[in-house]
Amino acid sequence: MSVPDGYYDVPPGKIAAVVTSLEMLAPPVLPPDPADDWTLRRVAHPDADWYRDLYARIGREWLWSQRLRMSDAELAATIRAHGVEITTLEHDGGDEALLELDFRKANECELVLFGVTSKLIGTGAGRLLMNHALRRAWAQPLTRLWVHTCSFDHPRALAFYQRSGFRPYRRQIEIAPDPRLDGTLPRDVARHVPLIG
Repeated sequence: MSVPDGYYDVPPGKIAAVVTSLEMLAPPVLPPDPADDWTLRRVAHPDADWYRDLYARIGREWLWSQRLRMSDAELAATIRAHGVEITTLEHDGGDEALLELDFRKANECELVLFGVTSKLIGTGAGRLLMNHALRRAWAQPLTRLWVHTCSFDHPRALAFYQRSGFRPYRRQIEIAPDPRLDGTLPRDVARHVPLIG
């Protein structure tokens, strides 16, 4: 589809992000794991309330909202599906990271969700979690691992994925309801995305 150059109004109540999809077609050389008192833990049967709490704590500043809008049944079916793996990172007695890998498509894996809470950004916890994700994914007979990020995410997210070995292959515009306007997220989060409406 060809779209003429220029500016386009985003409908009232909506937000628009530039989404970059990245892929990896072979296992990368991994940097050393950072050392700290973090523990990675696979969550075999994630509870919907536990998942929503962690998802919101990690993602509210980046306007993560899709999973918050799901019913308990929809969310449970998604995160407990055969071929979906959820991992967290424990720190100071609490869960502070979320990694979701989806192996349901033959020979592929999607890194669906990846993030750490604000208190762990810049500590090396993200590198530990990514190293784990890459080891776990490439332990399977994959030909492709992929992820997407958007312009609402942490400003260093795209560069982090590229340093981890992912290469961009697609760019899209995503238009969605602003989750701050319907009460899904508080109105005072994500100040880097002005609230209009």
